[in-house]
Amino acid sequence: MTFVLIKTIHLFAAFIYGGFLIVDNLFLVHIKASYNEEEHKSIRESFMKVVRKVVPPSLIVAVLTGLYLITQVFGPIGEEGMNSFQMMLSLKAFLGIWLGIRGFAQVYLGIQPLVFKSHVLPFTFVVTIIFLSQFMYI
Repeated sequence: MTFVLIKTIHLFAAFIYGGFLIVDNLFLVHIKASYNEEEHKSIRESFMKVVRKVVPPSLIVAVLTGLYLITQVFGPIGEEGMNSFQMMLSLKAFLGIWLGIRGFAQVYLGIQPLVFKSHVLPFTFVVTIIFLSQFMYI
């Protein structure tokens, strides 16, 4: 029962974070073309007021619950090494932890990234995590 509850929390938190990246990368970038600079700035800031309250804690919850879930499903490493499930899960965990550290450092410690300042790389990581989630059980 605990596993199912934590997995549900994990999925909701991941949906919130991933949903923000989808909206930001696929929709908000196009608002710039329809509005002048002042209006665009106002629209984006209005959106970001809510984002700043909800998305960073969701990311942290997604990473922490994901770490718990890994301990429950990873399993022992065989003599021949990790199986494909374990390799994909490890890659998924690496990308998730990277996102979590980057997000925590940026939001809670005020450390801005030196490179990859836009949300394109995190968006790419989230899409990769989604695909890995679908293929790792095959």
